[in-house]
Amino acid sequence: MEQRISVLTIGADDLNEMKHFYGQVLGWTTVAENKDVAFYKFNGFLLSICNKKILADFIGVDHKGQGFRSVTIGYNVDSKESVLALYDQLKDKVKILKAPTEAPFGGIFFYFSDIEGNIIEIAQNSFVTLDKDNNAIDHKPIDNL
Repeated sequence: MEQRISVLTIGADDLNEMKHFYGQVLGWTTVAENKDVAFYKFNGFLLSICNKKILADFIGVDHKGQGFRSVTIGYNVDSKESVLALYDQLKDKVKILKAPTEAPFGGIFFYFSDIEGNIIEIAQNSFVTLDKDNNAIDHKPIDNL
């Protein structure tokens, strides 16, 4: 199996509200959608937001589950100023979980959640190599940290 991701899916309790959050609050646009799912094109993969019950039924698992899902979505930028600008842009529109914080290993980050508790990190991390389009293309060694 190749080391890659094609689609990352979030199961939503209220798909319309989630589409509103990602579209109106974050300013993202869909590339395809219907009454059960919406797809957003990213740098090399798709994010889908799907009705949680329909998705769970399709998979054959229980759709009820709460709390921290042990997954965060990372959005890396190239500078501290970019992190702070995004914080200023979002702080009155989203639920901030952790304000901008300098990391002990360098860089800066903050966390917020979408309307259903999915956690998104905005970070400048000098260990993550970004290309000219801010796509993560590598990670520097961290064995000395």
